[in-house]
Amino acid sequence: MRQQRLRLQKLLPGVFWRGREEHGRGPDLMKATKRSTENFLKTKNLQPGFWVEFQCFSLIQTGDIRTLTEQLLRLALKLKPSGHWQIFVTWRLFDLDRTIHFLTVDKSKVLLLTSAEDLDCTPGFQQKVFHINQPAEFIEDQLVLNLTFSDCKGNNKLRYEVSSPHFKVNRDGSLVALRNISAVGRTLFVHARTPHAEDMAELVIIGGKDIQGSSQDIFKFARTSPIPRQKRSIVVSPILIPENQRQPFPRDVGKVVDSDRPEGSKFRLTGRGVDQEPKGVFRINENTGSVSVTRTLDREMIATYQLFVETTDVNGKTLEGPVPLEVIVIDQNDNRPIFREGPYIGHVMEGSPTGTTVMRMTAFDADDPATDNALLRYNIRQQTPDKPSPNMFYIDPEKGDIVTVVSPALLDRETLENPKYELIIEAQDMAGLDVGLTGTATATIVIDDKNDHSPKFTRKEFQATVEEGAVGVIVNLTVEDKDDPTTGAWRAVYTIINGNPGQSFEIHTNPQTNEGMLSVVKPLDYEISAFHTLLIKVENEDPLVPDVSYGPSSTATVHITVLDVNEGPVFYPDPMTVTKQENIAVSSVLLTVNATDPDSLQHQTIRYSVYKDPAGWLNINPINGTVDTTAALDRESPFVHNSVYTALFLAIDSGNPPATGTGTLLITLEDVNDNAPFIYPTVAEVCDDAKNLSVVILGASDMDLHPNTDPFKFEIHKPTVPDKVWKISKINNTHALVSLLQNLNKANYNLPIMVTDSGKPPMTNVTDLRVQVCSCKNSKVDCNAAGTPHLGLTSLLLLLLLSIAGL
Repeated sequence: MRQQRLRLQKLLPGVFWRGREEHGRGPDLMKATKRSTENFLKTKNLQPGFWVEFQCFSLIQTGDIRTLTEQLLRLALKLKPSGHWQIFVTWRLFDLDRTIHFLTVDKSKVLLLTSAEDLDCTPGFQQKVFHINQPAEFIEDQLVLNLTFSDCKGNNKLRYEVSSPHFKVNRDGSLVALRNISAVGRTLFVHARTPHAEDMAELVIIGGKDIQGSSQDIFKFARTSPIPRQKRSIVVSPILIPENQRQPFPRDVGKVVDSDRPEGSKFRLTGRGVDQEPKGVFRINENTGSVSVTRTLDREMIATYQLFVETTDVNGKTLEGPVPLEVIVIDQNDNRPIFREGPYIGHVMEGSPTGTTVMRMTAFDADDPATDNALLRYNIRQQTPDKPSPNMFYIDPEKGDIVTVVSPALLDRETLENPKYELIIEAQDMAGLDVGLTGTATATIVIDDKNDHSPKFTRKEFQATVEEGAVGVIVNLTVEDKDDPTTGAWRAVYTIINGNPGQSFEIHTNPQTNEGMLSVVKPLDYEISAFHTLLIKVENEDPLVPDVSYGPSSTATVHITVLDVNEGPVFYPDPMTVTKQENIAVSSVLLTVNATDPDSLQHQTIRYSVYKDPAGWLNINPINGTVDTTAALDRESPFVHNSVYTALFLAIDSGNPPATGTGTLLITLEDVNDNAPFIYPTVAEVCDDAKNLSVVILGASDMDLHPNTDPFKFEIHKPTVPDKVWKISKINNTHALVSLLQNLNKANYNLPIMVTDSGKPPMTNVTDLRVQVCSCKNSKVDCNAAGTPHLGLTSLLLLLLLSIAGL
């Protein structure tokens, strides 16, 4: 017969629930608990095998636990049940120091009440083979069929496994698809297992098609193997151990039972926490099967331990097992919530509507997230400043979202004492119960400015004076703006809208003071205009909000007075230019300069002088400004650049004090053929046994300009050179090849080369080319002429003549 199981989740009086406290003391609490439980049980149609677990979260006094438990048992017996009854009573107790303790009544054994009418229960599936027709498609979460499994001991820790990953079996035995699927094969297998029994059911799909992997071996059972129906002789149940237990250790935490254990056999425990790191946490009494823990456990370090129990003979040979033993560390509320993502800074625009989300605060709790130990609730502990309202913001207790709760009018940055608020945010576990642990963080909320105030000039008119000819800032225009000085809603932008046709004025914003700095960028002339009037407007970098506009106070007038000063004479034109041939005769007149005095209302005289004459070539008449030469002009001088010579002159008026003007003279020098060409290189080497008699390629250059340069004419100066030894050949307009007509002995030779330019008249230059005839043996070149006669070309010619006379 299928057993029924119901977990009583109804909260009894005396519990804390999401911040609501109902509790009593002594008899009042027990009466309320009895009444609430009795009313609940009377509404149920109890059947044999009914299972009830009471889980109470209470501030009950420790001394009342046994009394209340006995009342619960007597209440259950009044119903005169038949079959199996199991009652678990678990209390969660809170000390004054908010440390949570767990106590299971009579934890060494289950409180088991069995009547004389015990049922004959067979462990396993009540039906083992099912047949269904292949549907067009298995629909997600749609019931396929119901399975009934019982281990005759309450189905504690019941687990199902399905051979197809596309299906699952719920706790109530309903088989459903995890997604829409059309083909799953011909057969599905469902494996059910508890610590006391296990079995397999087969689901035959009529019309299904074979697919790979649709076989029973997913559970590692051979199809020919019989389905296990026997219970193991080793009986283990999961062990639950609270973390943070105190001395003494070791302490017993559970027991393994083997009803068929041979005499002399021993229990052996293995796994992580025994013979694997961390080693030595658990051990087992090899004779009695008692499991003990040797030290304090920390769930946040290791939440579960997977151990294995087996029995061995005296020689250590395994008789049965290993059987898995799971140790579950029960969480205690030993970790405070912490805020790990700070600093927390949020921004909200002034005038935002009520309920505007500013930011989210999120805390972390290392305790078990499946328990209230890590169920956090948020609240605002403190707000600084507390004006204009002590409750400017609200935090969602579950999500941690901070929102505004005041009207937009109160959220006015310009009227606030401080546009920045600091909130002390508290996160409390245990769903916010007073017994929960807390952690705090500071949230900074900045009220951001919007441009709801236009800038205004502090005066309608401003005055300024400036000397003619001067440039720079002449006046600072001041404005007022109530917006945030760090934003574009405060920063001013100035524009000259009238009175600046010549673009002589500019205005820029001082970034520190927000003032408008009005500057003269083109010198003003008193003689042209002694007064100027400008109309200037001011705006913000950011646009104004729709309901605010710029008014008359956003424009101002600036009156500027120009002061007369003694201005220096001005050369016209400037620069002055003249073109002359170089090497003209000394004292030649180049030009007469002309300078005028801008101060036309003042009748002043002007004198001239030389200011800069780098080569010292020029002179100027101080009265009439005539410029003549004091030396020859040379286009090839280092003071001449690109054939232009530059000199500066001064014009000085007779004012008091006198004013000076500077003029520039640019003299373009025309080239004449006054420089002879020269050759390069002037040294060359050749081997005494060279097969290639080419000696060197000569180039020629001339400091003059075309046509006084190339094409050049290259010649050997024949009066001193024999014809049968050297040869020179033209390559192009600027280069020629020098070669030997025969090999020479190792020595140094001077060959006179004559080069002539194309000027009219042409100029010629004779330069000696030094030729070193070297010894080249075994890839070594020896040009050292020591010990070898050093014959010039003249000596060589005399030797040849004497040789001929001897013949």
